[in-house]
Amino acid sequence: MSIPHELAEELPQNWETIEQLMLFDAGFCDLATAYQEINRRIFRIESLEEPAGPGVLDDLRRHRSLLKDEIAAALAASERAVA
Repeated sequence: MSIPHELAEELPQNWETIEQLMLFDAGFCDLATAYQEINRRIFRIESLEEPAGPGVLDDLRRHRSLLKDEIAAALAASERAVA
């Protein structure tokens, strides 16, 4: 079963850049890793593999969204630096 909302699925047009930044930019790697960990936790909660208290899922979804915005901003900055 594939996990929805993985970075490769969410930003397929940027996947090569994401892979490169994960290798060479520790800050970006931390962002991407945090996104993946939260996304996978959300998946476990939604599929009832992991229990969660009230509001936890909403908080995790908000955090994932913020991380995705930060990742998108970092990708845009990377594109501007290359251009």
